[in-house]
Amino acid sequence: MTDAEDDTRNVVDRYKGWPMDRIVADLDSRRHPFHIAIENWQHDFNIGSVVRTANAFLAKEVHIIGNRRWNRRGAMVTDRYQHVRHHPTVEDFVAWAHAESLPVIGIDNLPGSVPLETYALPKACVLVFGQESVGLTDAVREVADATLAIAQYGSTRSINAGAAGAIAMHAWVLQHADIEAGHRP
Repeated sequence: MTDAEDDTRNVVDRYKGWPMDRIVADLDSRRHPFHIAIENWQHDFNIGSVVRTANAFLAKEVHIIGNRRWNRRGAMVTDRYQHVRHHPTVEDFVAWAHAESLPVIGIDNLPGSVPLETYALPKACVLVFGQESVGLTDAVREVADATLAIAQYGSTRSINAGAAGAIAMHAWVLQHADIEAGHRP
């Protein structure tokens, strides 16, 4: 038995019993054209949750900017099925995004940010999230084509990166995905 056949914790029924390479190939044939990037300068524990959510929304790739190491536990083994690319610096990430002609869209509640809820997200883009507690670095803010804020009404400055990632990916899905083709348990 392969790893995918052994691990049924987070695999939808459609894929039970499939070898991992066949699952990835099937997902690759249907992936959406948006990417997710998250800055990792302090070994952020939310990256696993972001990877898991990117898999759920079928993002093209997840990009880790900064430290290569991250806590995979929150990914619940979905990192086996989700393409994850490492960029050691913001400059390396930006060079890749520009080479791919992908707009960089920062997600952070900063002065001057545009509400995510009213913004027309590009179909092909990279949604970038900052480090937990400090948000997007100045380097990412400077190169972002837009910076979007998620509406909040309470006393906290921000929600965690895992929750923000889920909200932003869902906003992309509402604007661009074939909702009828989505998985319904």
